[in-house]
Amino acid sequence: MIDYHLHLWSHDDSSVGYRLDQVAQYCEEAQRNGVHELALTEHLYRFVELRATVGDFWTRWNYEPTAPLMAEYFDFHARNSLEDYVTFAQLAKSEGLPVKVGMEVDYYRDQMDDVAALVNEYPFDVLIGSVHWLNTWQFDDIDSAVHMDEWRTRDVDQSWADYTIALEELAATNCVDVLAHPDVIKVAGHYAAHPEPLWDRMADAAAAVDVSVECSSSGWFKPVAEQYPADGFLDRLVARGVTFTTASDAHRLERVGSRARDLATLLEARGVHQLATYEQRQRIMVPLRSAQ
Repeated sequence: MIDYHLHLWSHDDSSVGYRLDQVAQYCEEAQRNGVHELALTEHLYRFVELRATVGDFWTRWNYEPTAPLMAEYFDFHARNSLEDYVTFAQLAKSEGLPVKVGMEVDYYRDQMDDVAALVNEYPFDVLIGSVHWLNTWQFDDIDSAVHMDEWRTRDVDQSWADYTIALEELAATNCVDVLAHPDVIKVAGHYAAHPEPLWDRMADAAAAVDVSVECSSSGWFKPVAEQYPADGFLDRLVARGVTFTTASDAHRLERVGSRARDLATLLEARGVHQLATYEQRQRIMVPLRSAQ
């Protein structure tokens, strides 16, 4: 098994540090859960280089009510050096820890060419792509009353449709190797009345560019209380021959590799017996249960 979505820092951290013993502890916890290879995939928005690349993008969307929150979010998080992070991840790998050098790349509407140019300057093994906001609305910030209040005023079906467009556009950029938590729009428990056509579109988008898709246990710990992707969505991805990674999206030690065996069972029940691993952004298929 693999865990290809891990964070070194919680969302409460701003300026951060790097510790090899933390990564070693992550590896030990992962092994207890049957996971033998990790990818360190910190959020790209935590780094000053990304802020310099995309600028104050929230000012372009007619100063939405959530725009001030996005400005505060970037002021808090975008304080760290991408060079330092990559150097540390390479050190952890060179020390023999079973980790890959990765990054979680968020979707920036109309700016992904610039983002791709930035990440291509660094020797990443794997890039995972996520949609965490629509314009300036962070629909998955379940700890923010302001963002969650938006669910009460927005049309849920339209929100799902907007998210689907964003995921399609992210996949089409070829900027990332894996689509992370592909139906995270459901995280707060709000479901489109008929998600099936949207699942079809997202599955088609992944298959069209041969990007892998993450099967994540993270959703089991959220209000929606189900894995990403949902069963029906997962069926569609399998039917289209999409390759998969598995992940926990852990931000702390005790969640590393969480419920990895349950993810394996979901995939095996659908005839999936291999996982996609990456080295220098080249895919390598390995047996699901013995990925190491």
